[in-house]
Amino acid sequence: MSDEARIYLIRHGATSANEQRPYILQGGGVDNPLSDAGKQQAEAVGRFLSSYPLDYVYSSPLSRAHDTADCIAAPHGRVVESIDALREADVGIWEGMTWERIMEEHPEHYQGFMEDPGKVAYLGGESYADVRDRVDPVLTELGHRHAGQTIAVIAHQVVNRSVLAGLLGLELKDARKIRQATTGINGIRWQAGRLRLDTLNARFHLDGTNSGRHFPSRV
Repeated sequence: MSDEARIYLIRHGATSANEQRPYILQGGGVDNPLSDAGKQQAEAVGRFLSSYPLDYVYSSPLSRAHDTADCIAAPHGRVVESIDALREADVGIWEGMTWERIMEEHPEHYQGFMEDPGKVAYLGGESYADVRDRVDPVLTELGHRHAGQTIAVIAHQVVNRSVLAGLLGLELKDARKIRQATTGINGIRWQAGRLRLDTLNARFHLDGTNSGRHFPSRV
C-alpha cells in the first residue's frame, strides 16, 4: 500500500455575499447558503470529480462548504464528515462590511492588516497565522490517516490561502495574493510527513457552467 495520500482542497461554491458588489466580508460568523450560481458550481465540481477515485470527504461545518461537499460526495456514495477547524476565518467586527467602509472606520488597523495579515488580525478576529495554525495540523493528520487513499477537503478562501502560502513558499503577508475561485481545486500530496502542492486553483469544471463569473472575492 502506498504511503502517499492525495488531497483535493476545494473552496466552496459561491454565495450571495461572493456575488455582491462592492464586496462584503463573509467570515466564519455567518452561514450563508449557496446562491443559484454556487449550486451550479458545486454540481459541476461534483460531476468533474465523479470520474476520479474518492475515499473520504471532509468539510467545514458552514453550509456553503458542507452543501458543496455533498455534491462531491454523492456520486461516490460517501458521507461528508464535518471538521470545525476548517471553518472560515473569524473576521471579527468586520463581518458583513465592505473594504471601503472598513478603510473609512478603521484606517490604521486596515492598513496594518493589508500590509501583513499574517501578523495583524481581522479587527476582533483571527490573523492568517491563527487560521494556518488550526488548519495545518488537520491536513497533516488527515494525510497520515489516509495514506494510500484520496480525499476531498472543502473549506474557504482564507483557510485555503493560509495553507497554500506555505506550500508555495510564500510568507503569510503575501497570502491574499493567492487566487481561489469558488469551487477551485488544489491538488495536494501527503507523503513522508510532508504536504506538497501539485495543482493550484484548477477550474476546468467551471468552463461548462453558465454561472458567469467565478467570484474570487477579496476576504
